[in-house]
Amino acid sequence: MAKITHVQSEPLKIVVINTSKSTHPEEAEISECQKARSATLRIGLLLAGYDIIASLPGDMFLIERIAQLDPDIIIIDAESDARDVLEHLVIISQQAPRPIVLFTDDDEPVHMRRALEAGVSAYVVAGLQSERVKPVLEVAMARFQMDQQVRTQLQDTRDRLAERKLVDKAKGLLMQRFSLSEEVAYQRMRKQSMEKNLRIGELAKRILDAVDLIG
Repeated sequence: MAKITHVQSEPLKIVVINTSKSTHPEEAEISECQKARSATLRIGLLLAGYDIIASLPGDMFLIERIAQLDPDIIIIDAESDARDVLEHLVIISQQAPRPIVLFTDDDEPVHMRRALEAGVSAYVVAGLQSERVKPVLEVAMARFQMDQQVRTQLQDTRDRLAERKLVDKAKGLLMQRFSLSEEVAYQRMRKQSMEKNLRIGELAKRILDAVDLIG
């Protein structure tokens, strides 16, 4: 189920993912630029009133940790290509879609495209200022909501088409077996669906399953 489906009275829960690959902080060579961006990002989130519930490394345990924390928004703080994290995010987005914002210094078009394909709602390159964090996240959430509405509408259309195919197939079977007209076959199906409190598509599926079973 998609996150951020209504106006929230509680502060939005944020998880920040840092893509630094070093497992030894004392050996990590993080650029001054990334340090400044990370500090600006954190200040911006706190000033906007967001609740940073965790800062996570982009490691093999990321999917499990995200599932446990169930944040409203995921923020990626990446110095360069975040390929490994993006692979995890594809799985995370399939399980529970939510807005994802990536702050980075990486302006490679191929990396931008890869991030958007993985489900990133906003890809922000360089020049980050703390006062920009809130509007960036608000735009990302709005875009996420719009994308989810489009996906829902598309899925509804696909479901209706699939149901119509089942109804037409079941109707044709009744017409053939009982020498009924199309209108009579459909009205019988509709009457049965109402009496059994079933969607006509579900009734059609049951008819087809029964015929397959009987042969």
